[in-house]
Amino acid sequence: MTELTRLSAAVLAEKLRAGEVSSVEATQAYLDRIAAVEPAVHAYLHVSAQEALATARDVDERRAAGEELHPLAGVPIAVKDVVVTQGMPSTAGSKILEGWVPPYDATLVERIRAARMPILGKTNMDEFAMGSSTEHSAYGNTHNPWDLDRIPGGSGGGSAAAVAAFAAPLAIGTDTGGSIRQPGAVTGTVGVKPTYGGVSRYGLIALASSLDQAGPVTRTVLDSALLHELIGGHDPRDSTSIPEPLPDVVGAARQGALGDLTGVRVGVVEQLQGEGYQPGVQARFEESLELLKEAGADVVEVSCPHFEYALAAYYLILPAEASSNLAKFDGMRFGLRVEPEEGPVTAERVMAATRGAGFGDEVKRRIILGTYALSAGYYDAYYGSAQKVRTLIQRDFAAAFDQVDVLVSPTAPTTAFKLGEKLDDPLAMYLNDVATIPANLAGVPGISVPNGLSDDGLPVGFQVLAPAKADDRLYRVGAALEAALEARWGGPLLDRAPELG
Repeated sequence: MTELTRLSAAVLAEKLRAGEVSSVEATQAYLDRIAAVEPAVHAYLHVSAQEALATARDVDERRAAGEELHPLAGVPIAVKDVVVTQGMPSTAGSKILEGWVPPYDATLVERIRAARMPILGKTNMDEFAMGSSTEHSAYGNTHNPWDLDRIPGGSGGGSAAAVAAFAAPLAIGTDTGGSIRQPGAVTGTVGVKPTYGGVSRYGLIALASSLDQAGPVTRTVLDSALLHELIGGHDPRDSTSIPEPLPDVVGAARQGALGDLTGVRVGVVEQLQGEGYQPGVQARFEESLELLKEAGADVVEVSCPHFEYALAAYYLILPAEASSNLAKFDGMRFGLRVEPEEGPVTAERVMAATRGAGFGDEVKRRIILGTYALSAGYYDAYYGSAQKVRTLIQRDFAAAFDQVDVLVSPTAPTTAFKLGEKLDDPLAMYLNDVATIPANLAGVPGISVPNGLSDDGLPVGFQVLAPAKADDRLYRVGAALEAALEARWGGPLLDRAPELG
């Protein structure tokens, strides 16, 4: 493996600006790495080598001419396939969108292109972001680079696996109930869910519109901050976009890396630890708390009593919104169209045939559940009640943040499980998101930082949550923990991952 692919995005950007390496060299190194590891990992659904190299050449020419460029110009990036990209296939991991090439870019992709970052390709995912293991992709499983027989998390396992396998320095994920943070935890990468509305949702293929949020997938906290700064900020095309500037996330990450958390109040969520959490996960969590204390943080326990109902509320709200959002896939306007083999070709029968052939089992399961929850006679009992629980969870967060600056917990209750182990048990699969879901229901930001290996030798994550629009707190605490851990380990956790290719 070339040393270029081992560099953090921040260090690579510095070398590009200093002329020590060209963007073409860096981009080609990543394309070579993709070619070497993709047969084993399957992180990508589409690799855009020609476009990436063209962007890289343009960056090198502009830089040679003395043009002032964005700090991340020339640094390659991968994009989750639920984000639309003009001229590049965007399938959301589903057969119903196989081969669809959007006529426009998502806002965050526009910002990536404007910064002249070569897009390496589109990453694999659970179909329409429904899943916690990337086993529900219509195009095959993605494998965890730490153990190819295990899942890389989901729904954004492709982005996390690409970064963990050194097949991309940066990636974009989306997080509806933990789909950035949980893959980060099980692959040893950093994953950030920004405040809801902090990054534009314009151009995301919607799963649940009140929950979806795009964010960074990286190898370091500073890299996440740099990418967050680029893609974040107000977008008038997104009615849910926050009409305020982002907090100084990059400055917060640099401050946190100095290792001083004096005066920072850290709340340990009582309901997000203990029973049901793998012993090694709990042990690494408690060790990380000690490091935060050594950095000067005040650590106290906080109770959020309604968090125990978050999973049930989420799995009513999400399917209800998904059943509405996915109604557009009808075989009439774009994507797959399947006509009935026998009988008249009516609109209703074409829709039924198209959806039957185009949607996978998990998507069908959630559409049926959501349609039922929204149906006459059941709306108040199910969807309405779930929204009331959501309000109680938001109040729990508000009360907790009156006492502390951030909340912390393990990111996921276990390490990566084996492929196929939970595929036939949807409830067991859903439980993987028990610690991440509350943040989506409340719209608050969260980060997962790799904080060691469990007893089985697999990575685990440490989650930090902050109040809405206080994303900078995530980066300060996350960077401080990262610095303390790397000082203890003698380098990044991913340096201890088994070699691929």
